[in-house]
Amino acid sequence: MPEQSATDAVQRATLLSRIVFGTAALALVLLSFGLIVTAVGVVVAAFTTAAPVDRALLDAVGYMVIGIAVFDVAKYLLEEEVVRTRELRSAAEARRSLTKFLSTIAIAVFLEALVGVFETAKDDIRLMIYPTLLLIAGVFMILGLGLYIRFSAQAEMQVGVQDERADAQREAADHRERRRPPAG
Repeated sequence: MPEQSATDAVQRATLLSRIVFGTAALALVLLSFGLIVTAVGVVVAAFTTAAPVDRALLDAVGYMVIGIAVFDVAKYLLEEEVVRTRELRSAAEARRSLTKFLSTIAIAVFLEALVGVFETAKDDIRLMIYPTLLLIAGVFMILGLGLYIRFSAQAEMQVGVQDERADAQREAADHRERRRPPAG
């Protein structure tokens, strides 16, 4: 009986976790759509008023980029925390998923830095340090991602070789066990 109640508690905790992550993902999706609608609204407002269109377009790009990045975070939460169970995925699959997620974030950082460069160059060149630091942060993100991919792929290969050896040893032991005459 105690084992059953522990299993039930784990199942309830897993369900609660999925509900929380699903709710957070849904909220992020709605916020990302809000950012995208805002981007469209900024452009439409610029064309219907006397506002400078170039500034509106740059603002719209910023809103779109952030909206897409937020949407990707929501998608990641849904795929990894709600739909799939963590225990069933392989290290390679986790690496690919994390690589995709971080690549999207890095692209968003680079695009936001470029928008910042264009806006700052028009306003006050002395403020170029901020978009430049954002570009440098994006470069470090890509470098870190590259190191992660390299080291995790190497670890996967080493673990894979060890797993293959262990499987071969288990199969050999099973084979010897089957060939042994029955006792008695």
